[in-house]
Amino acid sequence: MEQRIQRVFANNEQCQKIAAVEGVGPLTATAMVAAVSDGKVFRNGRQFAAWLGLVPRQHSSGDKQRLLGITKRGDPYLRMLLVHGARSVVYRSAGKTDRRNVWIADKQRKLGTTKACVAVANKNARIIWALLAKDEQYRAAA
Repeated sequence: MEQRIQRVFANNEQCQKIAAVEGVGPLTATAMVAAVSDGKVFRNGRQFAAWLGLVPRQHSSGDKQRLLGITKRGDPYLRMLLVHGARSVVYRSAGKTDRRNVWIADKQRKLGTTKACVAVANKNARIIWALLAKDEQYRAAA
């Protein structure tokens, strides 16, 4: 099965684009393309992240916003792949000084490692949506 995944990954341009994102490998890229071949199905990145269950549950009323844990309503397999990839990124971000890793370190300091991993997974999902919907190449933050 792993050889088949590698073959599909090597022959699919969308998988190659998605795999350029830190924390996304061949398995995650092929699973994403299999589940969502056209990113234009979703209006924006937040809608895509919500479909995956990576956005906070809201209980807001009037001017009071209450954000709780993630909704977990989407595809559990895709969400698990994104979170585990994000966990790898978070653990390897220590000591790096680019913008993305500074953001990750800030999240980790404020929220803790697990919530920082989910935040990175959410960010990666939004990046993946942009790559699929707008047909662009990934440009890492400087």
